[in-house]
Amino acid sequence: MSKETLVFIFGILLTIVPFLGVPESWRQYAVLSIGVILIIIGYILRRGVYLRKLDQGDGVRGNDSFVETTEVLFEENSLK
Repeated sequence: MSKETLVFIFGILLTIVPFLGVPESWRQYAVLSIGVILIIIGYILRRGVYLRKLDQGDGVRGNDSFVETTEVLFEENSLK
């Protein structure tokens, strides 16, 4: 089952839980647990989209960073 399907199913459950006739305390725990599950799945989905956006196609992740200066900070002779 895909993560998108899980979000859909938990959304439906969250919508019908108040009308199921379960005790109030159980209803609160059910809504809380479904909400936490939706948050976790949403985070995983967003993270996946972000990582796919960074992927350059060859398995290397990159971004638009650049080096502003190219001056040499250390000389090879000064390290000895």
